Amino acid sequence: MTRFSWFNVTSLVLGFGFLYLPIAILVIYSFNAGRSVAVWGGWSLKWYVEVFQNQQLLDAAWTTLRLGVLSATIATVLGTMAAIALSRFGRFPGRMLFSGMVYAPLVMPEVITGLSLLLLFVAVDFDRGFWTITLAHITFTMCFVAVVVQSRLVGFDKSLEEAAMDLGCRPAETFFRITLPIIWPAVVSGWMLAFTLSLDDLVISSFTTGPGATTLPMKIYSDVRLGVKPEINAVCTLVIAVITVAVVAASILTKRQELERERAERAAFAAGG
Repeated sequence: MTRFSWFNVTSLVLGFGFLYLPIAILVIYSFNAGRSVAVWGGWSLKWYVEVFQNQQLLDAAWTTLRLGVLSATIATVLGTMAAIALSRFGRFPGRMLFSGMVYAPLVMPEVITGLSLLLLFVAVDFDRGFWTITLAHITFTMCFVAVVVQSRLVGFDKSLEEAAMDLGCRPAETFFRITLPIIWPAVVSGWMLAFTLSLDDLVISSFTTGPGATTLPMKIYSDVRLGVKPEINAVCTLVIAVITVAVVAASILTKRQELERERAERAAFAAGG
């Protein structure tokens, strides 16, 4: 049993305070009635009303949402395929090069990644805008999905796939009926990680953006440079709320799927016994 220690409690409180106190202050001041973000003027929801009347912020939020969903979905598909190739195909020719290309964005500074993609788009004369940002986000989020899914495949029981194929399932059918449902929590986790990284990105988006493709982080950064506005606190609070709800919902869904799978396995074991 872990002993109670004031040092441990103090360290925990200071750590959580350092992480979450600024967020709590931001959320509280998003309800500030005064325009100054440093002086409390009472409780009010008027800045949330201002957010929904600010068309530029709404356009940036819609662009960010579309970009995050699209890039995360494609990155999840590609990252899952890459993870399967690395964990199942053994030492195929070019494995080291392929592995290095998949995982390079993990250690590559975002400035270099953004500049490299910018030079690529300029070299091929690809007009910068929504699609160039999408391609850029797919490039640097796919590796995170591959890491998450591959870690799940490492401990995967291959005998389940072998049993399914012995019973007549083709490889593709085995994957969609056996493998994918089992690794689905890791796939969902990879998608959420890719979506969060896309939602948060500023540096790479700034390099690869073009006219009419302003993301929410870029809009917030450009506004903050001229001074923090109360609308910024409100929109950041809304983003925090949306992400919190999504994470809690995904966690509940994943937990329910795991419980259902465990019940099914116990029922199958009992029937077999």
